[in-house]
Amino acid sequence: MASYSTSDLRSGNKVMVDGEPCAVLDNEHVKPGKGQAFNRIKLRNLKTGRVWERTFKSGESLDAADVMDTDMEYLYTDGEFYHFMATDGSFEQHGADANAVGDTVKWLKEQESYIITLYNGAPLAVTPPNFIELEVTETDPGVKGDTANGGSKPATLSTGAVVRVPLFINIGEVLRIDTRTGEYVSRATGK
Repeated sequence: MASYSTSDLRSGNKVMVDGEPCAVLDNEHVKPGKGQAFNRIKLRNLKTGRVWERTFKSGESLDAADVMDTDMEYLYTDGEFYHFMATDGSFEQHGADANAVGDTVKWLKEQESYIITLYNGAPLAVTPPNFIELEVTETDPGVKGDTANGGSKPATLSTGAVVRVPLFINIGEVLRIDTRTGEYVSRATGK
């Protein structure tokens, strides 16, 4: 199994800590005036989502986690699991539970591609694309004279997510949303 030296760890690397797969969020090299240098590493447990900091002696090594990020297409939910299919031609399907999906549930759209983090064949995390196009299902009507920089109003999208949109947006319009911030970007361009 591959391993990383603490000085080689970068944000996004996935390592095993105490037998649990973790993602590195931040790696700070600390060189005190007295004593040995060390690394203060901020980690997120991929199973539980817990975030914590831990110190390691400089040069210590950590095993790489046996996780795999793969593109998969969202198919449907059966109420308990959210089903995804591999887009690499194998058509392999995986069912992710609510813990793995987390806040991404607001951005789940059928036939859209997502990054699924698999650990021992089971989905640990679902990452949405940075931008997604969704239809407005509910909002106050737009009024003639509303301007692009005149304010905002809440709009409910087809997935149930609520975002702030400009006053001129109406029901039925397809919007481009930034999933990282949950903010309106623009109207979707024609397909």
